[in-house]
Amino acid sequence: MKFKNFALIALLVGGFSVNVGAVSALPNSISDLVESAAPAVVNITSRKEVKMQQNLRGFDEFERFFGIPRGYPQPQEPQTKEAFAYGSGFIFQDGYLLTNFHVIDEAEEITVSLNDRREFSAEVVGIDPLSDLAVLKIKGKNLPKVSIGNSESLKVGDWVVAIGSPFSFDFSVTAGIVSAKGRSIQNQNIGNYVPFIQTDVAINPGNSGGPLFDLDGKVVGINSQIYSRSGGYQGLAFAIPIDVAMEVANQIIEKGSVARGYLGVRVGEVDNDLAEALSMDKPYGALITDVEKGESGADAGLLPGDVILEFNGREIKFGSDLPHVVGRIQPKSKANAKVIRDGEKITLKFVLGELPADQRTFVPAKAEVSSDPLGLKIEDLSAENSKPTDPEEGVLVLRVNNGSPADGKITKGDIITEVIAKGKRHEIVDSVTFETLISEFVSGDKLAIVGRRNGNRFFVAVTVN
Repeated sequence: MKFKNFALIALLVGGFSVNVGAVSALPNSISDLVESAAPAVVNITSRKEVKMQQNLRGFDEFERFFGIPRGYPQPQEPQTKEAFAYGSGFIFQDGYLLTNFHVIDEAEEITVSLNDRREFSAEVVGIDPLSDLAVLKIKGKNLPKVSIGNSESLKVGDWVVAIGSPFSFDFSVTAGIVSAKGRSIQNQNIGNYVPFIQTDVAINPGNSGGPLFDLDGKVVGINSQIYSRSGGYQGLAFAIPIDVAMEVANQIIEKGSVARGYLGVRVGEVDNDLAEALSMDKPYGALITDVEKGESGADAGLLPGDVILEFNGREIKFGSDLPHVVGRIQPKSKANAKVIRDGEKITLKFVLGELPADQRTFVPAKAEVSSDPLGLKIEDLSAENSKPTDPEEGVLVLRVNNGSPADGKITKGDIITEVIAKGKRHEIVDSVTFETLISEFVSGDKLAIVGRRNGNRFFVAVTVN
């Protein structure tokens, strides 16, 4: 496995390290917690076969210049080699286990070892790569199981305990606190639909899939990711909330697959400038940047430029919060959203679609133009995306590409009404007018962009590139 600097590492295999100064702050019941919970924690070994391609490059070069003398080895079919991955997991009901998907990915054989030294061959009941979860099943008598807690009730600063098999050191115990909640991280498509719990519990390769306990001995998370320079523990660990994990597990057991709600929108963050542009008191909520035709968002009347503050009774602080909330609602469910549009709060009603299993290409509701010479993404002005006090003609800026000529000079929400070049003033009626005009200039030309920002007129100089 290759580790990258400052990368979110999906663990294949946790550690024992408790800050000495913090031990005195821990309750005396941790040893009792471990004694009662450890029997249901398992060590997982998955075996798969990897094809090994023979390297005959030297012979290829020799043949190219001189031909290969008779008797030299010829290229052969790829050989296979056994590879093993190690992780952790836990029994949560009647022989069913939860672990991370990446622990058993492509495994041909999975062995589950219990704390009492019993070993079982496990079958895969189902997987959900989007949440990095897998449900396994073993057959045995008198199998222990954990108690399931409530990750919603966790608070930042609460003590938590992990049990797992870091570097194959079976059933190691680590402890720490909840550092943050609702983290949105992405690693090989993981994270968009998981509001991760961030902890400072020591987690290393091998802890993946193992349980995170609260001090009542109940599972509140599944250790899944670390943030590391070296690939080892450096103080940042991430766990899948047990509430999310159990919703996934129950669907897998009952239906064999996982269904998630889908709005058919793209979201962004509301920064200070955009909050001003949208007449908001502060940066908050999920900015809708695109709406897909024929999906739930479009059917409910959601428009680009809307900001969702609350969805189905759940507060939306950041754009990354919206997929977490929507993904946990079943398709065809009804939901309400509180939205800011044109500086006013409105309520929209939705009937959720289903997240496409094939992650099909997003199709925006309106054709938008990317003006590469300036690095702008624009849209025609309309009744839906403008205010009564805005100009009747012009184009709305939806995005400014980082590092582009317009970066730092033009911002999202600006309305461009004129372009001045070589002393000549050009009025901008719509996106076609703007694109046609910009295409006439060459790299190095200086343009004055004129428009409206928060109701005020602005002039900025931009160099075409």
